[in-house]
Order: sequence, then C-alpha cells, then structure tokens
Amino acid sequence: MSVNSTLRRAFSLIELLIVIVIVGVIYTLAITRLSSVGEEKKSPSFLNLKEYLSSYLKEGDNEVRLLCLDDCSECFVFVDGEKREEIESFLDPSVERYRYDFLEGVVNLGDEVYFNDDRVQEDVCFSFSMQRNKVSEQMIVVYKDKAYDYTTFFTPTKEYNSIEDIIDAKEALRQEVMQ
Repeated sequence: MSVNSTLRRAFSLIELLIVIVIVGVIYTLAITRLSSVGEEKKSPSFLNLKEYLSSYLKEGDNEVRLLCLDDCSECFVFVDGEKREEIESFLDPSVERYRYDFLEGVVNLGDEVYFNDDRVQEDVCFSFSMQRNKVSEQMIVVYKDKAYDYTTFFTPTKEYNSIEDIIDAKEALRQEVMQ
C-alpha cells in the first residue's frame, strides 16, 4: 500500500503543478491585456496609416475610412460608413493623391465629394479607405517632399523621396516581371 499511496501523492503534486502553471499563464495574459488598455493610440502618419486605421476594425466590421474635409483641419474615422471618431489632423491641403497605371503612368485622383449627415456637400481634402483584410486603396500620396506608396497589398507602406522614385521602382518591377 505504501507504493500506491506514494503514487497517489506524486499524482496530486503533478496536478498541483499543472494548475499553478495554468493560473500563471492566465495571469500573464490578463496583465498584458490590462496594461494595453490605458495606452493611447498612436498618432496617424502616412507611414503607419494602414496600421492606425486597422486598429478601428472590430469583429464584424468591413471597412474603415479616414476622411479629412475642407482644408484638412477636420479629420474623421468612419467604420462601415458610420462616423466613429474625430482625430487630430496630421496633414494640410498640399497633400496630393495619385494612382499608378503601367500604361498611363501617374494619374491624379482628383477631387472627391462628401455629403454630411445634413446632406450638405463638403469638399474632401484627403480620403483613404481600407477593407478588413487590410487591402487599401491603391494610391500614391505626395506630401511635404515625400511620396508614399500604398499600391502594394501585403507589404508596409514605402516612403520615397519623390514620385519619380516610385515610378522608377514600378518600372523596374515591370521590367523584372517581363523577363
């Protein structure tokens, strides 16, 4: 019987150790989640815009959009067409939006129109949207002597010194694919 009771105690000790490990893991997960609750959201920039907007997407949301109106002094985040939050603007009216086409080259995206809740038309200074799968509008943004390439699907936004540098990179990619 002493062998049986020794095995029983060892089994109880193993059970106790397993419970302690599980409680420790749960405690660690809870602490890391609680520590991030008080953190402020990062400010948006053109390099982190995709990541910034994706932080607004919750389960069941399909699209998030940044919309800056008039002279870019008012910027809002919309999720599935509903205004969620006003954010501090990080740009001015000098921002330019383009799309790149291998046949046509760089094409200005032109002006957009937005109708507010009162059905009054407002001028759009800047707009950028992204789907829940992190696929964003395919555009190039030029702002303050820098150019930002949002035309790639699964890579982070790339910053270039000029739109000509982006065109050179796109042409090099095209030449590589053609070979």
